[in-house]
Amino acid sequence: MDSAALIERPLPIRGTHWESTAWWGMAFLILTEGSLFAYLFFSYFYLASQSAGTWLPNGPPDLVNASIGTVLLLSSSGLAWCGERCIAGGNQRGLSFALGATIVVGIVFLAIQGYEWSTRPFGLASSSYSSLYFVITGFHGAHVIVGLVMLSALLFWNLIGRFAQGWHLEVSVGIVYWHFVDLVWLGVYATLYLSPRLS
Repeated sequence: MDSAALIERPLPIRGTHWESTAWWGMAFLILTEGSLFAYLFFSYFYLASQSAGTWLPNGPPDLVNASIGTVLLLSSSGLAWCGERCIAGGNQRGLSFALGATIVVGIVFLAIQGYEWSTRPFGLASSSYSSLYFVITGFHGAHVIVGLVMLSALLFWNLIGRFAQGWHLEVSVGIVYWHFVDLVWLGVYATLYLSPRLS
């Protein structure tokens, strides 16, 4: 390759997909956060196995609200995925609709969780079970809030035309985080709501 060809070729400013620092940054963030949730789930099962008395002070938590929340979060992942497909095809309006709908569904999920918290007959310090219940669901709720902030930023950037030039890596990275939040909820649902019914 001669020196003239090297000079005319533009320097890469940011990588694409696996070459991007954004992808790697999000991958390591998800790995770190996923390990924290794994520790919390392990703590739950370990303390449950070591509990001398009644582990669940008021029986298993109600499945109705948690199941509705599960359906909402899974559908929000589908909406986010559709938005990503839209912007990959240059459809900014489709991305805006999908992100807006995902944000609304995420807010409804948080409202359901807030209602469930308010109806718990125990507090954070009532027992080891109650502490883990509030810490696990609260930690997940905090991740939902972070995800909603990310999606809101993506929606704003889309509305001002940031993704009009065909560069939409930020959308993919933000939506990967949202998928992670939804996947973690399946672990929360299985641990707190389903496992007590299987023992």
